[in-house]
Amino acid sequence: MSAPTTTVLVFSHRPEVRESIMTAVGRRPAPDLGRVSYLEVGTIADLLVEVDAGNADLAILDGEAQPTGGMGVSRQIKNEITDCPPVVVTVRRKDDRWLATWSQADAVLVHPLDPLAAAETVAEVLRGQRAPVVQG
Repeated sequence: MSAPTTTVLVFSHRPEVRESIMTAVGRRPAPDLGRVSYLEVGTIADLLVEVDAGNADLAILDGEAQPTGGMGVSRQIKNEITDCPPVVVTVRRKDDRWLATWSQADAVLVHPLDPLAAAETVAEVLRGQRAPVVQG
């Protein structure tokens, strides 16, 4: 029996940023999670429609997106959408990680994206969605 496909929404106004995120995470971030299919969106309106409709198991948002960055969008959907999927925000500087806390993101990735770290982070967030993570 194979693991179900996970839908990952990738938001950025720049197609090359969406591509770099998808390339870094890959089609199968971890063997126990199965394959990933990507849903690319370039506008806030499209993102809100897809997330509100429940079409994403995880959202990866570009923190540098224009005109509204992924951190503000993360905070908005976390507060407004009842069954909001987990959110990963990408930032350009490690010093911006504190903003991700404000945004209520579940995890943060820093550009340039390291494929191993990106896949591991996404896998951890997806696993956390399936069962609570207990840290001692």
